[in-house]
Amino acid sequence: MTRTILIDPVTRIEGHAKISIHLDASGAVSTAHFHVGEFRGFEAFCVGRPFSEMAAITARICGICPVSHLLAAAKTGDQLLAVSIPPAAERLRRLMNLAQIIQSHALSFFHLSSPDFLLGWDSDPAQRNVFGLIAADPELARGGIRLRQFGQAVIERLGGRKIHPAWAVPGGVRSSMQPDDRDWIRSRLSEAVATTQGALELFKRLLDGPLAAEAGDFGDFPSLFLALVGPDDRWEHYGGQLRLIDSTGAPVGRDLPSDGLSPEQLDNLLAEAVEPWTYLKFPYHKPLGPEAGSYRVGPLARLNVCERIGHERADRELLELRQRGGRVVTSSFHYHLARLIEILAALEAIEALLDDPALSDTHVRAHAGVNAREAVGVSEAPRGTLFHHYRVDSGGLIEAVNLIIATGQNNRAMNRTITQIARQHIQAGPAEAGPGDQLPEIAEGLLNRVEAGIRCFDPCLSCSTHAAGQMPLHVQLIGPEGEVLRERWRD
Repeated sequence: MTRTILIDPVTRIEGHAKISIHLDASGAVSTAHFHVGEFRGFEAFCVGRPFSEMAAITARICGICPVSHLLAAAKTGDQLLAVSIPPAAERLRRLMNLAQIIQSHALSFFHLSSPDFLLGWDSDPAQRNVFGLIAADPELARGGIRLRQFGQAVIERLGGRKIHPAWAVPGGVRSSMQPDDRDWIRSRLSEAVATTQGALELFKRLLDGPLAAEAGDFGDFPSLFLALVGPDDRWEHYGGQLRLIDSTGAPVGRDLPSDGLSPEQLDNLLAEAVEPWTYLKFPYHKPLGPEAGSYRVGPLARLNVCERIGHERADRELLELRQRGGRVVTSSFHYHLARLIEILAALEAIEALLDDPALSDTHVRAHAGVNAREAVGVSEAPRGTLFHHYRVDSGGLIEAVNLIIATGQNNRAMNRTITQIARQHIQAGPAEAGPGDQLPEIAEGLLNRVEAGIRCFDPCLSCSTHAAGQMPLHVQLIGPEGEVLRERWRD
């Protein structure tokens, strides 16, 4: 005999989803499910297209992180051509990916999550959004907007468009960097760094005060972590080695090259489970199975896997993060802090790249025909490690596609996180209670905390973003026979 609490849709995430919270016969939370009801079919309708079109096609998966798919598709194309791209192209791709990390993380922290932190979990949902943030703290809101604009402007200057730039291609990129673009980026860096450091100081004060409890309630559990790592175990976002660690920091298996990762290596590394209640798959480390092999990706995973970032300001913040959470930080709530640290790291990395004379080289593309029939491209999206796996025929037409998306890789962790939050904050009566019996009141703050557990991971479910205004929220308490015992609407 069970009862279910339904949250539909989840708000302030990129896409549409719902959460159901299941109670056992004693009225305690037994589990919580994060349901993704969207099915878009990119893997199917790419079949038959030339692989050279995949960068432009898959970039349309998302309007928030199109660069991630653009680069992963281009890197897969590099492997199908069996070419080494020119050094200038590699640096330019890195520059665009850093800009992508900045703009996406800024959107997540300032627009989607900071209203919870600054306006309060129990605040009016009609005001708990970016416009409410502007009213409460206009300087912070303005800084967040300009920081995201900076990242988008860098993407536009390189690729011609802020969203879906048709720029990275198999073999390199379409165009080099202009001197005035380099000067413009350099002139905006100091403001972006100041905004990021101010947000870091503010968020750390909140962690030491009103948000202290959330670090333990929001998805704090041991798991594996997967990310790219660079030379000398530095923070990496584009190339390097794939590394999997456990919650103690011990490596799980051996590092694998991200460039030139074979389909066989990927198949031996990861598998994907499915559940009937969601379209979002559950990737896991194949040798350990779906439960023990579940892992997390994204900004927290990247900071856990590396030994150091390699830039002075960001390394100081990384050290402080580890002083708060240990050498391997297991609380999902610290994804927010990790995003801010990565923005700082990306700004410092851009500053270093601007001094590289190779950015001005006009040789930015290698040309070849199809030299391999199957390939894997790997890159770090803002939300985590992204895999594109293509098989083509002799003419380069796609025969099969598999995309392993960061949000999917965090899927099991998201479900564990909302279950942990629900158990901590939602109290209910006996599951066999009838319509006339006293039923639990589900307060706004409790509902928002469950939703916020998902927002820790900044899931990207489609091209839409619910950053402002009111989203409808329908919550149902459902009895063991399927009858609706209590309902609540957020209009």
